[in-house]
Amino acid sequence: MRPEFTSSSSLPTDRRLSALVRHLATASPLMESQTAVSFSATASFHGESVFSHVVRAPEDPILGVTVAYNKDPSPVKLNLGVGAYRTEEGKPLVLNVVRKAEQMLVNDRSRVKEYLPIVGLAEFNHLSAKLIFGADSPAIRENRVTTVQCLSGTGSLRVGAEFLARHYHQRTIYIPQPTWGNHPKIFTLSGLSVKTYRYYDPATRGLNFRGLLEDLGSAPSGAIVLLHACAHNPTGVDPTLQQWEQIRRLMRSKALLPFFDSAYQGFASGNLDADAQSVRMFVADGGECFVAQSYAKNMGLYGERVGALSVVCKTADVASRVESQLKLVIRPMFSNPPIHGASIVATVLKDRNMYNEWTIELKAMADRIISMRQQLFDALRARGTPGDWSHIIKQIGMFTFTGLNSEQVAFMTREYHIYMTSDGRISMAGLSSKTVPHLADAIHAAVTRMS
Repeated sequence: MRPEFTSSSSLPTDRRLSALVRHLATASPLMESQTAVSFSATASFHGESVFSHVVRAPEDPILGVTVAYNKDPSPVKLNLGVGAYRTEEGKPLVLNVVRKAEQMLVNDRSRVKEYLPIVGLAEFNHLSAKLIFGADSPAIRENRVTTVQCLSGTGSLRVGAEFLARHYHQRTIYIPQPTWGNHPKIFTLSGLSVKTYRYYDPATRGLNFRGLLEDLGSAPSGAIVLLHACAHNPTGVDPTLQQWEQIRRLMRSKALLPFFDSAYQGFASGNLDADAQSVRMFVADGGECFVAQSYAKNMGLYGERVGALSVVCKTADVASRVESQLKLVIRPMFSNPPIHGASIVATVLKDRNMYNEWTIELKAMADRIISMRQQLFDALRARGTPGDWSHIIKQIGMFTFTGLNSEQVAFMTREYHIYMTSDGRISMAGLSSKTVPHLADAIHAAVTRMS
């Protein structure tokens, strides 16, 4: 037999609630206000979002380029914004040696998915230190280096910056002007005060070496200095070895602490050792430094987020204590790093044949970018485009700082469907022999019609 339905007011629970409401109606003003707050919260729950005041954030200036590109239906559109390598056919590339390493890992039935230690995969850390400092580095031999696995270059910079904010006597870091757009955000959010030093000279489209020395010379003793190990982003302008030596002497004389960002080792020149010379120069003098490494570009592991932070110290004891504090930074940040990407890197670096195969593929990527530089320079010269475009072949690495202004960039996007950051930086890795003429036409038109 089905139970009969009764009116809600006759239920015992509702009668008790009604009595409570009558009681609250005669309660004190304080209780009345608390009740009002309670009803207000209820109304908020059923009404507007408590986050309705949140304003829409602007797109990231670099990643936003791709968002705009994806919305463009034009068949001739060209994305030269984000720094990711593309083949001559305009496709993403997974290195053959990376596929081999992954297959080996998949076939190894003894592998498990357990957590890594806080500092990451020990083998990866050791091999990463050898790659950047050299296999015969005295700092490694004397155990004066501590290396921790981090989330690519960004994570390595953030962990290092937070450690410095907690344990270093100087809270000011000097970064080049210009630099990668994420640098000031990373260091500011880590608790450091960010200042700039002159780096790029728009008149020569080269290095403002005098300005660099003057600014670092006037920096307070002990300040932190961010240095791009090679292939400066966004300009593609690097100091010569002789200039690096002058920078080193100046920084050591003022006890400035070097913090290297090494995102392009091997990817700039095609030679892993040549691209690490600036870092090794500072390590060879026995001084201390920080180095952030990324395997996004040189091993094509963009989405795996594989990186390392190394701290070179004066003694093994200090290095050990620094590592203990780095753990305290990492633990509440991401607890411990992911295992897959680091295992790929370690598999390649520890096997001589796979390492050699990697260097061949790496050089092929670097050589293709160098070829794109030459082809673009030749195309502009053939069109008689006003100006000296030799900086395109003098600069190095993934990016070229074209010297185009924001109005010219907007014109190229509007009229030619070419996407790049508003400062005129283009990713040479996004070009191909087929698209160089289109880019050259756009630059020529922008320069002649928007000057």
